Amino acid sequence: MMIFLSSSLRLCRFTKCCNNILTTSYSARPVIKEESLQEPPWITVSSSSKTKLKFSPEDLIPPAQLIPKKLDASIENAKNSEGWNKLALESSKIHKHCLALSKIRLTSLVVITTMGGYALAPGAFDPQTFITCALGTGLVSATANSINQFFEVPFDAQMSRTKNRVLVRGHVTPAHAVAFAAISGITGLSILYFTVNGLTAALGAANLVLYTMIYTPMKRVSILNTWVGSIVGAIPPLMGWAGCAGDLLAPGAWVMSGMLYAWQFPHFNALSWNLRPDYSRAGYRMMAVTNPGLCRRTALRYTGVLMGLSYLSPMLDVTNWWFAAASTPLNAYFLYLGELFLAI
Repeated sequence: MMIFLSSSLRLCRFTKCCNNILTTSYSARPVIKEESLQEPPWITVSSSSKTKLKFSPEDLIPPAQLIPKKLDASIENAKNSEGWNKLALESSKIHKHCLALSKIRLTSLVVITTMGGYALAPGAFDPQTFITCALGTGLVSATANSINQFFEVPFDAQMSRTKNRVLVRGHVTPAHAVAFAAISGITGLSILYFTVNGLTAALGAANLVLYTMIYTPMKRVSILNTWVGSIVGAIPPLMGWAGCAGDLLAPGAWVMSGMLYAWQFPHFNALSWNLRPDYSRAGYRMMAVTNPGLCRRTALRYTGVLMGLSYLSPMLDVTNWWFAAASTPLNAYFLYLGELFLAI
């Protein structure tokens, strides 16, 4: 037991050193002089022990005080070699790096769903509020995506899909990413609060916390991350609705949000299916990796939920029956694709 604890402690120290190298900009840090350990050894082997150890713990586990020295020495050697390239932040590319940190295509989709929620809400259309609601939501989304990339640098480096992100490549430092996230987040929430309303700002803040503090770490813990992530994707249309109507009391807001929530399961499960090697290599617990059968069944189930919501909306007087009739062929084809996915 003591050998296990000693191994765990030294492994944590080694991992911390490696993480510092991965998440630090391309500049060498000075050598830190390590002092010898003062505490007594955690285990002692009695000379009268009947059980002979084939290897002593010191043979199996490198001394903790030697690990940082070896890493520092490797950094110094790399610094002095011809292959060491110090990357400077190019001011002419700052806007491109900021767009990359914000995952501009994903942020654009978030803004579009917010604008759709605003347009469908039963309230007076105010162009100024419409624009500021979309702008504030976009900035909050950029904040969430930047923080997400900040946390996932070591894992993004192991995935083919994400290995060229700006933080992984060292085009910007973690400090730049945090500064960008702070500025865009404060600005976005301020715009939502002062130019739209408090409810929309509260939804934006809640979604920011949900995405960065719950969904992001949960990806490496449980397959429930997909359900949490779907909630994150279903909130932006509620923000648009709240920005126009000032409340979320109408059933239309929840039917619309529910449709987007249900749609994300067949969408993401099919997307993640082709990325199973990447997710597995990075240690992400996705249904497609840990439970492929559940992944396919869940996609089909929520395709059926999406069709059911299309029929529920006229029953709640959110739409008329023409909407249900027009959506039936599309939903039927969607179900057919879900059946094909299930049969894989």
